[in-house]
Amino acid sequence: MIPIRIFISSVQEEFAEERAALRDYLRGDALMRRFFVVFLFEDLPAADRRPDTTYLEEVGRSDLYVGLFGEEYGNEDAEGISATEHEFDFASSEGKYRLIYLKGASDAVRHPKMQALIGKAQAGLIRKRFNTSAELVAGLYAALVEYLEEKQLIRFCPFDAAPCKKATPDDLDHERIAWFLRTARRARQFPLPEDASHLEVLEHLKLIDNGYLTNASILLFARKPQDFLLTSEVKCAHFHGTEVAKPIPSYQVYKGTVFELVDQAVDFVLSKINLWVGTRAEGPQAPVRYEIPKEVVTEAIVNAVAHRDYTSNGSVQVMLFADRLEVWNPGRLPPTLTLERLRVAHGSVPGNPLLAEPMYLTRYIERMGTGTRDMIRRCVDAGLPEPEFEVTDGFMITIRRSKSDGITPSKKADQVTGEVTGEVTGEVTGEVRSLLAVMKQESSRHELQKYLQLKSESNFRTLYLKPATDAGLVEMTIPEKPRSRLQKYRLTKKGRDLLAAIKNEE
Repeated sequence: MIPIRIFISSVQEEFAEERAALRDYLRGDALMRRFFVVFLFEDLPAADRRPDTTYLEEVGRSDLYVGLFGEEYGNEDAEGISATEHEFDFASSEGKYRLIYLKGASDAVRHPKMQALIGKAQAGLIRKRFNTSAELVAGLYAALVEYLEEKQLIRFCPFDAAPCKKATPDDLDHERIAWFLRTARRARQFPLPEDASHLEVLEHLKLIDNGYLTNASILLFARKPQDFLLTSEVKCAHFHGTEVAKPIPSYQVYKGTVFELVDQAVDFVLSKINLWVGTRAEGPQAPVRYEIPKEVVTEAIVNAVAHRDYTSNGSVQVMLFADRLEVWNPGRLPPTLTLERLRVAHGSVPGNPLLAEPMYLTRYIERMGTGTRDMIRRCVDAGLPEPEFEVTDGFMITIRRSKSDGITPSKKADQVTGEVTGEVTGEVTGEVRSLLAVMKQESSRHELQKYLQLKSESNFRTLYLKPATDAGLVEMTIPEKPRSRLQKYRLTKKGRDLLAAIKNEE
């Protein structure tokens, strides 16, 4: 970060002690020295330069002007103006952020020209009085903290509650807000009626701060959240081996709202892992089971998206290897939680509470802190090792894949792998193989997504449906009306033959 320069005005001897106290404190305080550098005229080395031009050049280079006004006016130039007044006038003309401090409670003892300068300053500035160096240091410290808050360089509220001042209501996706309202009413009995205005929804969720949209509202409902929060994306990679190595077989960077990020990243993982399709003995549609339970994949990714540190330059990373799934986010555990406590009953401590609430209302997350324990239980039930939790340069969840294929021998015949192709099936992708396996009858696009437990329509069309129809394996039931609401899909003879070949290979 580029340091913020502070110019402390007045070369008058009456402020020598105060100026030194300010310099020493700002340079010694851990917070202040992180952001600010201080200029004092007396710290300059000897040089062949005129003092009057030098201090004005330094005012021009600085971001903040701190004026110390006392009893004396200072040495006057040929025009009868002191260096202090020249500095103040130049800082004002240059639009600098100005902080003015008056020493003493009485103005009667001040030089007449100093009284006039104070009168000039009071027209557009709030002035603070002080009597001792300690009072001056405390006053300036408070003002600089306020400055850092105003510039959003520090904050005392969660990041998601801070205003996103560049965004306007026109940047929001009103269809996404309407979807949220319908879903939250159905899932959690959200109290607002379905015809509630978008403003009412945002206000109810506390997503507006003093007229500004909050960062949470952008992450939840903006058309293009990454235009405002660049790293609020998810990077997904799939490796055939157990280490990061190039070339990467499959790599995607997903953008969109937090809901879209979760849906797309979960679908990415599901499209690459082994899938078992059962029989229809228990119902009209054959059951589907993934090598890693979908609920485990979803919980790991939701945790990463909902609880990450959005001030970090890092992005959520989802990496699938031959032996494991790793989900990393730039974040830390809250102070009240430890890695050990994640494995037992614990309270819910969301790092982004305004973001977490709408995700709870749409059933993306739970409130009770049960997510990590549910992941452990589901992995054990699926015959997988317990997930591993680790804090390094962020927070990572590792989910081990089965050492064999995650499918019991008795069910092997109905397995569809997302990673391996045989001699008969050639270049058919794992996604297409999975789609063929669930097409037991004519089905709509929505039904097929439901069978495969996929949420992202765009991903499903791009990775599953279009490659299958382009290859002549799947066809529309109403080809003359491709956008018909009655449209369904079925296997072609080529698709049925290929499905039989897949089963023979296995």
